[in-house]
Amino acid sequence: MINSIKRKEFSMEYLFEMHTHTKEVSTCAVAFSEDLIESYKSSDYAGFVLTNHLNASTFERAGLQDASWDEKVDHFMKGFLAVKEAAGDRFTVLLGAEINFYNTSNDYLIYGVTEEFLRSNGDLMAMTPKQVSKLCHENGMLFIQAHPFRRGMKIIDWNILDGYEIYNGNPRHNSNNDIAELWAKKHNKSIVVSGSDFHEIGDACAGGIYFNNPINNNNDLLRELKSGNYKLKKTDLGEQK
Repeated sequence: MINSIKRKEFSMEYLFEMHTHTKEVSTCAVAFSEDLIESYKSSDYAGFVLTNHLNASTFERAGLQDASWDEKVDHFMKGFLAVKEAAGDRFTVLLGAEINFYNTSNDYLIYGVTEEFLRSNGDLMAMTPKQVSKLCHENGMLFIQAHPFRRGMKIIDWNILDGYEIYNGNPRHNSNNDIAELWAKKHNKSIVVSGSDFHEIGDACAGGIYFNNPINNNNDLLRELKSGNYKLKKTDLGEQK
């Protein structure tokens, strides 16, 4: 059983941030890669999953709305490479994505993403959640609904989801985390995640996951998430991060 915790109440060796954005790609972010690393460098986090937005706005604001899919992936990957460079040897940085499909409001976190997966499957945003979920499962990845009870989000068929983000630490949104946690329990989803939803300096260290084993790559991450042997980090409202 996965338990939630308050900051520093539980000590595991490997704390990972599961939901981060940087301005190089995510248009709603104001923090660059260097800001992300600076915000976490004195923390006890071992690494990040960089979940920049894979959505229409990402490419429209970069002037790439009419670009080829490969050119769009080039732009998306620039954010990951920038964070990797800024992190150096201090953090492990893994590639993830927060995808939004055309003309929909929901966001989904994909864990285990590879550049090859992005390039080989064409415009993922033009597909349906069910289609992308199938692709994720065929490639061993996880398809998680992000902040499912934030205003504007919609309930979808829980059968196509591997789990839910039940704690989202973004201070500018009410993600109704308590409802998300109850919903995950109702549908017996054992894979639940917590993330800070970092967009700007001040968002750091609100959420994440404590793992028992080191996370060096996406295979490690997927194995540990599927095992259910981890604990969630949450920061209470008003608690010093």
